[in-house]
Amino acid sequence: MESLWLMITNLGRDEVFIVVLALFTWLVRPRGGRELGVAFALSYLLNSALKYGLNLPRPFTNDPSLASEAARATAGGPGLPSGHAQMSATLWLGIAAQLRSTGFTVFAAVLVAVIAASRLLLNVHYPSDVVVGLLLGVGFALLAARVHFPQAGALRWGVPAALLVVAALIPAGAPREFGTGLGLLAGFWASRPTFAPPRDWAGRLIVAVLGLVMVFAVYFALGALPQELKDMGVVRALRYAALVLVATEGVPLALRRWLPAQASAAQGAPQVVH
Repeated sequence: MESLWLMITNLGRDEVFIVVLALFTWLVRPRGGRELGVAFALSYLLNSALKYGLNLPRPFTNDPSLASEAARATAGGPGLPSGHAQMSATLWLGIAAQLRSTGFTVFAAVLVAVIAASRLLLNVHYPSDVVVGLLLGVGFALLAARVHFPQAGALRWGVPAALLVVAALIPAGAPREFGTGLGLLAGFWASRPTFAPPRDWAGRLIVAVLGLVMVFAVYFALGALPQELKDMGVVRALRYAALVLVATEGVPLALRRWLPAQASAAQGAPQVVH
């Protein structure tokens, strides 16, 4: 039974978030994907700050026998709040809040609940960790649906530049999550999706397959950098900012046949899949 819960809990991995955010941006709502990405990065940073600031233990901290080695491998850093619960809620409920589809909302809520339950059943979180994570995730999901993060004029590149300066000041040995979160925020803040989603299923399939190949090629190529470089906060931030910009700017440029530029008058309108 544990193998099933491990499969479910792995739906809260970074790679899954990358796939879902990319596909939502390319195939459903480009501008909504940017807003969700900014909210997701903010949620990630707050989760990291609370985890390492509070530094609260996990159930197996004093008694490793409470959780298997495989389960403990899914648990990075201190306990509260649960990153799996918070980030899954931010992503899936953020999409649901934008789509406003009853069917998808039910699916998203069930998926988030099951992922959160897996953290308890694997004995890697206390109930309080999961509850706080879920509440924060719901808050950021609503933020993604209701708030437009401005980027007019100097804001587009000024904010990311400031975030990278902060990343450069991260002391050696600091948790990797801070550089990752700052990079994600910088990338999504700078991104400006001005393309329309594909209108036919063939186009959607081509974009999904080729787009993900491009994104993960960059993801693994940047992951192959020497460890001493990857451990630097600013390098980690640049890696994730570059990954986001490849997904939101590079892929649409390379696949512009299927991701055509929007007419200027329609850029502010919500995008829907036909």
